[in-house]
Amino acid sequence: MFDATQARRRQGPQGRFDLPLLVALVGLACVGLVMITSSSIAVADSQHLGAFYFLKKHLMFLGLGMVLAGVAMRTELKVLEKNSFLLLLLAFILLLAVFLPFLGMRLNGARRWLNLIVTSFQPVEAVKLILVVYIASYLVRHREGVETRFLGLLKPIMVAGLMVVLLLLQPDFGSAMLVISVTIAMVWLGGARPIFLFGMGLPLMPLLAIAATSESYRMKRLTSFMDPWKDPFNDGFQLTQSLMAIGRGEWTGVGLGSSVLKLSYLPEAHTDFIFAVISEELGLAGILGVMSLFALTVGRGLYLGLKGVELGQRFAGYVAFGVSLMIGLQTMVSIGVNLGALPTKGLTLPLISYGGSSMVLTCAMAGVLLRATYEINRAIDARQMATRMPALAVADANAAAATAREAVSA
Repeated sequence: MFDATQARRRQGPQGRFDLPLLVALVGLACVGLVMITSSSIAVADSQHLGAFYFLKKHLMFLGLGMVLAGVAMRTELKVLEKNSFLLLLLAFILLLAVFLPFLGMRLNGARRWLNLIVTSFQPVEAVKLILVVYIASYLVRHREGVETRFLGLLKPIMVAGLMVVLLLLQPDFGSAMLVISVTIAMVWLGGARPIFLFGMGLPLMPLLAIAATSESYRMKRLTSFMDPWKDPFNDGFQLTQSLMAIGRGEWTGVGLGSSVLKLSYLPEAHTDFIFAVISEELGLAGILGVMSLFALTVGRGLYLGLKGVELGQRFAGYVAFGVSLMIGLQTMVSIGVNLGALPTKGLTLPLISYGGSSMVLTCAMAGVLLRATYEINRAIDARQMATRMPALAVADANAAAATAREAVSA
């Protein structure tokens, strides 16, 4: 008994990646693989690229994303925490780089991409993860100020505000709203008083309203969102096609690969509106299955984040909060756009939609989340060992006393 106890002490607390979370993430990636195969064939054929062009590229992006996820899962979070400010500088450099000639790319009237010669890269996808790391680091370093002082919220809100300004200049209104929403949610979970958040966010509301209505294309999105059937062949075309695809799916769908709307009727069927194709081919059953995987991902992340904060693993806990919120809010926006509950935002469905930058960086984000669960579970095991050690010591003492008594009696 004594030797076993000593061996247990030398071994120390054990970390482990959260299995339900890992299963949910792998499940989402598998669903994405199947649905991109189904939804992209018609798009690739219409562009004379070969039936499986987008599938091959998606597999390449998924493979690169898995490599980054593996690296993230093996990297101690203290490395990210220590370099959070340098990462923040990198984020601003990336956001500014899209405006540089020959480096930034303009597509469909927006400057959101960097030209890397062999491929393009959307910096905002990396910025999302960097923002989570920086806010988590700030909440650890300035815990008391965030919880008790109004000015304690100023720095993270200002950082998010500068990012929002740069994103609106690109323009990327959807990502800008996601950045500010996740920042406010993380600061609130970090202990900030709601009245402070309300006071800090109140001046931003009219600015966001002006930004949402200042461009004609955004106004068209708002008006078509309010009544897409008023102009179903022009401004409301994409949304009406999405709603028809969802309606055709009914309970069990028309069958995998049998979607009609993806055949050059529904724009962006393999990217922003892939949820509509899922709904048409797999029906309500498929919708519930996909949403259950997202709910499990976000739920486990938030639950373990709370455990981490309670155990003193604050950085890991806040990172779990931030990544879960980023995935969860982007999922809600993407599904809301497909259902006509929100105006078109141009946000992909995480781990499912086709998109190089989105897929690679979402996988990296998932790897960081899994690493956070590893360190939180290690802290849980350490606490359990600490509570068991006194009982084991008593058992060892009793065993030693019994052995001594036997020796004396012999």
